[in-house]
Amino acid sequence: MKIQTVLLLAGMGVMGHAAAEAPRNPISVHVLNTQTGKPSQGVKVDLEQQQGDKWVRLASKTTDADGRIAAFYPDGKNFSAGQYRVTFHTGDYFHSQQKETFFPDVPVNFQVSNTQEHYHIPLLLSQYGFSTYRGS
Repeated sequence: MKIQTVLLLAGMGVMGHAAAEAPRNPISVHVLNTQTGKPSQGVKVDLEQQQGDKWVRLASKTTDADGRIAAFYPDGKNFSAGQYRVTFHTGDYFHSQQKETFFPDVPVNFQVSNTQEHYHIPLLLSQYGFSTYRGS
C-alpha cells in the first residue's frame, strides 16, 4: 500500500513539486583545468563577505572530483546583499601536482544585489592564466 501511494503521488507531481521548492544554496563554484581539460579536484576555496572595512570568512571548502563546491554558503546563515569574495588557492593545487604556477591565489570579488538569485563562480585555470565569469 505504501509503495502504491508513493507512486501515485509521484505520478501526480506532488513529490517533484516539493523537491523543486527546496531552497538552493545561493553560492557555488567550479574549477576546470584548461591544460588538462578536466575538473580540478582538491582546490581549496575560501568564501568571505565584506563587513565594514574587513573581510570575514564564511566558509572554506575543497572542490570535489568534478571540481565543484555545489553548496558553498553556510547552512542556517542569512544570505544578505553585499560584497563577497571567493579565493581559489591555486598555488597549493598546482604544488600538489608538482607543477609551478604564476598565480598562487585567485581572488574573485563579486556583488550580491538580489538574494533570491543563485551566484555561480566558475574558474578556468592553467598554470599561467585564468578566466572567470558569472555562471548559472
